[in-house]
Parts: sequence; structure tokens; C-alpha cells
Amino acid sequence: MTTVSDHSLQKKSQHGFAPLAIARIKGAQRANQIAIYLIYAAILAFVVFGTIASIKAFHDNQLLYQLFYNLPYALVALTIPITIYDALVIYRYRLNQASMIAMSIGVSTIILIGGLLFADTAWLGLSCWLGVAFLFKVSFKRFFNFLEVEKDTEIAEEA
Repeated sequence: MTTVSDHSLQKKSQHGFAPLAIARIKGAQRANQIAIYLIYAAILAFVVFGTIASIKAFHDNQLLYQLFYNLPYALVALTIPITIYDALVIYRYRLNQASMIAMSIGVSTIILIGGLLFADTAWLGLSCWLGVAFLFKVSFKRFFNFLEVEKDTEIAEEA
């Protein structure tokens, strides 16, 4: 079994975070950025297809109506597995309080399932998932800002 000295481990890790952990967090941040792009695409699809469908010449076009009505739902629904993965990474590395993660995921899930079961609609529940991706974006940004500030302080102390 190979052993590595504590000194070499300390040089490779950043403030107690192993390089593999930082790489996993960066991967989750990239996945979260994809979720945010999907949210922007959903908003854009809603506006564009809604505007086109409201033109008198296209009132009877079922394809435009289905794109206006279902495409934004589908795009936001695609973000749900991504944000759940992000939540697991954020929870695993304690980048945010566990209660904040549980509340954001829990409330969004309850409202989505409740809306589907009792109100026969998903719009309110899916709108909650919009906020989850942006909350996680802030968590990732705050973590990497912390690493940069600590790195700058260490460089200043060494000089």
C-alpha cells in the first residue's frame, strides 16, 4: 500500500478540498449552467411561440399552440434531474446549509406533485424549479470565490 506524506497532500488540496472534489464541484457547476440555459430556452420558447400563436393568422395552428404550451414545460422538466444532482453535490461538500437545500428541493417537489395531483397543472411546481437552479448557481459562485480569496491570501502571506 502506498502512503503519501501529509505535506504533499496539503500542497495538492485547496483548503481541505481534494482535487477530485473540486473537479466534481466544477462539473456540477457546468451541469447547473446547462440547466440555466434550458430555463432561458424555456422562457424564450414561451415568448416566441406565444407571440406567434397570438397572431390572428395562426390561431388555428395546433403545432404552434402545442409548442407554446408544452415546450417550456418540457425544457424546465429537463432541469429537474440536473438540479437534483447539483443538490447532492452541494449537500455532499457542504457548500450550502442542508436546510436550504432540503427546503428548495422539497418545496418545489411538493408543489409540483400537489399541482399535478390536485390542480391538474404543473406550471406552479415547474416555476419553483426555476429558482432552484439559480439558488445553486449562487452557491457554486460563492464557493469558487472563497477558493480564490483564500488562494490570494496564501500568496500574500508567502511573499
